[in-house]
Amino acid sequence: MTHSSNKYIIMVIAVTLFSACVTKKYERPTTVSTDKLYRDQASADSATIANMPWQTVFKDQKLNALIQKGLDQNLNLKNAIENIVQSRATLRQAKLAYYPTLNADANVTRNKQSEAGLNFPAGININTLTTTYKLGLSTSWEADIWGKLSSSKRAALATYLSTDAAKQAVQTQLISDIANNYFLLLAYDKQLEITKSTLESRIKNVEVIKALKEGAIVTGASVVQSEANQHAAEVLIPDLKRSIRETENALNILLGQASGPIERGTLGDQVIPEKIEIGLPAQLLENRPDVRQAEFNFRTAFETTNMAKTYFYPSLTLTASGGFSNLQLTDFFTNSVFYSLIGGLTQPLFNQGLNKARLTTAQSRQVQALNNFQQSLLVAGQEVSNALYAYEMAVEKEDSREKQIEALTKAVDFTQQLLEYSSATNYTDVLTSEQNLLAAQLSGVNDNLQKLQAVVDLYRALGGGWK
Repeated sequence: MTHSSNKYIIMVIAVTLFSACVTKKYERPTTVSTDKLYRDQASADSATIANMPWQTVFKDQKLNALIQKGLDQNLNLKNAIENIVQSRATLRQAKLAYYPTLNADANVTRNKQSEAGLNFPAGININTLTTTYKLGLSTSWEADIWGKLSSSKRAALATYLSTDAAKQAVQTQLISDIANNYFLLLAYDKQLEITKSTLESRIKNVEVIKALKEGAIVTGASVVQSEANQHAAEVLIPDLKRSIRETENALNILLGQASGPIERGTLGDQVIPEKIEIGLPAQLLENRPDVRQAEFNFRTAFETTNMAKTYFYPSLTLTASGGFSNLQLTDFFTNSVFYSLIGGLTQPLFNQGLNKARLTTAQSRQVQALNNFQQSLLVAGQEVSNALYAYEMAVEKEDSREKQIEALTKAVDFTQQLLEYSSATNYTDVLTSEQNLLAAQLSGVNDNLQKLQAVVDLYRALGGGWK
């Protein structure tokens, strides 16, 4: 190996080492912590429902068909995909910065000089009109000495990955919204069914009370109260129908289509996963799309700071051009070759504090991005904790609610029988037990809805739905 080659290798190594001092390699900040993100939970098992496909989490095929339609047609999701297309183009552009530019130039120049003041000997004909033909290529290349281009490419890559994670976040939220609205629709259906059944019972009850009045067992006040009780059930129905219509319309928006009826199953047919597993808090860093997006945004800010540092150091640019130039088109390729090669080293000296301001801004935005990253983790932990607790409380209420409804059903039967066959009670007792039963039945539907929606929220909070 020659002495000059050794010098060249040493120079390259020196520049590389110096470059490493200017820009830094990204590492996840140690200040970002996942400790105790799940309140009152100390799971050591990495199994999590976030790794389950949404087709497995939800057993209702009609719901799954709606989710698939939403993934195919939702307009917000389509916009998120377009953001990926744009960031991919930016990434491709950043990669091309490593390569030299190449430009072609073809022109014809006609130049006429002024003849005024020119004193030429008599008989000499000077042509002051000239035409030049030129065809050439030029190229320029900037050496990535301090890592500016590398940082630019890594920033573009992080931005691209951020938009991809944002699309995944939109997808998980879309699945959650469709499932939650679907279950809400089923709950309204069930409440409407219960209310209509109750209304039929109260209409019959009015006839019974009228018959008892004719038998002088009850007074006219009881008849009026029974009629009022009937109307109390009637007025619930229009509100439930309106809620059903609005929920259907909301679902259609999520599906990216005009308002219309939604094909659906029943609340009682819904099945949730047998085991609700949440895994480890640290898994949110990989499973939650919005957390991943926040980290990619921080990486973009980190690389932007790297780029800002490189502006304080000289840049090396190589420029070359060559081609053909001649005054005669017929002899264009004869003795008309020209070329040039220029190497330039530009060192910023005074530029009104632009480089310093650029670095200060980049460093400040990096701090903000880090704060947003940590905030996203805290919010994720909160959402998991809330959804898990909501599920546990809904399960805890199931047995008590079932016993309450069973007891109130018996109370209605007993008080009605006592009213018809003895004087041991009055219609106020019947009225109270009927109203309590309807309220408990409607609340039981809400309890079931709470459990189903808690599972959906927990699935989304853990980062399920995009894999």
